[in-house]
Formats: sequence, C-alpha cells, structure tokens
Amino acid sequence: MTEILPCPIPVIAIDGPSASGKGTVAQRVATTLGYHYLDSGAIYRIAALAALKQGIDWQDEMALAEMATHLDIRFAAGEIYLNGDIITEAVRTEDISRGASEVAVHPALRAALLDLQKSFRKAPGLVADGRDMATVVFPDAGTKIFLTASAEIRAERRYKQLMEKGIHANLADILQDLQARDARDSQRSVAPLQKSENARLLETSHLSIDQAVNAILDYSRANTGKQVL
Repeated sequence: MTEILPCPIPVIAIDGPSASGKGTVAQRVATTLGYHYLDSGAIYRIAALAALKQGIDWQDEMALAEMATHLDIRFAAGEIYLNGDIITEAVRTEDISRGASEVAVHPALRAALLDLQKSFRKAPGLVADGRDMATVVFPDAGTKIFLTASAEIRAERRYKQLMEKGIHANLADILQDLQARDARDSQRSVAPLQKSENARLLETSHLSIDQAVNAILDYSRANTGKQVL
C-alpha cells in the first residue's frame, strides 16, 4: 500500500533589497490569500533593538547569538511585541534599520534565529519576506519572488515615507545608506542577498503596490495552481 504523504504548507517567499517595497507587498498578498505573514527583516530589527537595550555591541557575534535564544517575539494585530512590550515604531527607525543590517552579517546570530523564522510556517500558508527566504529559510517554497527596484527609486520611496511621518530626512544620505546596505547584504559570507535560481524577478521601479501585488498573485496561481487558490 502506497503511503500518502501530507502536502507541505505552501510558502510564498519574497526576497529583495532594503526599501524595495517587499514588506508592504508581502502583507497585502498574505491578506488577500488569508495566509500568515513573516517579516524576517523585523526579526533582525528586533535583535538589533534588543542588543541596544541590553548594551550588547552589534559587532559582538557570540553575545548576540546568546541573546537571540532568549528573545520573546510576537506579532499580533499589526503590532510587534518584545518581551510583552510593543516596539512597532521603535524597530522602524533608521538607526535600528542600519543595526539590523549590521547584526545580520553574523552567522551565529542567523543560525540562532533560523528555527524561529521556520516556526511561522502554519496552515493555510505563509508569505515570508526578507533577504534569504527563498535561498535559506524556505528553499522548498512553491513560489519564489525576487522583488527589486533601482537604488534611486528606493531612496525616493524611503524619503517620502519619512517626510510623511514628519521625520526630517536627506535624500542623498538615504541613497548612500541604501547603497552601503546593499553592498553589506550582498557581500556577507552567510546567506547573502541574492536571487534564487528559480525565483521570478519582479522589477517594481515603475509599478504601483497594487500592480506588484497582482503580479505576485498571478504568478503564484500560474506557478502553483494546486497550492494557491
């Protein structure tokens, strides 16, 4: 008698550089499909913030990895919780965003956070965004997207976001910072930012959020019609 194996919980993995819009797009895709959502970038932002609160240097790999094993992280109702406290806004600052990129280069920290990220894979499905979702965390994802835009377009988007929030920003500084992050993320020794061989490239420089969301939904249905309804 042939054993019938259960179908794996479907995953849509969306990778891409900082400020490419993947977070907003991924959340909308998840909402449309009724899937769970993982913002892996937030995991590293939380790690950077927790280290700052505990006085741990972002370059102290072993201390960061040890700290990561004790993090109490929860996502609920659009809020991010660390040890029971809401930190949604605190992890979105430019300093913490830069810190996330710095701590993410450490192999020991990445290993410590791997199981946590995998635990978000629950029925009926998961949309996960980050930099190594398709290559490391969910290599068996049924749908893989590499979402990107030019550095100039991404800098303009980030600038507008900050100005709308009343946060003073300098466009040239943002562009320089994004280019530095791109280099750091793509050149790190472990899980560098790169397009998975079987990922669909989605260039969003001239796409609206709705157009990007619809493109991913269309690709998901065409690519894994048996999986994503």
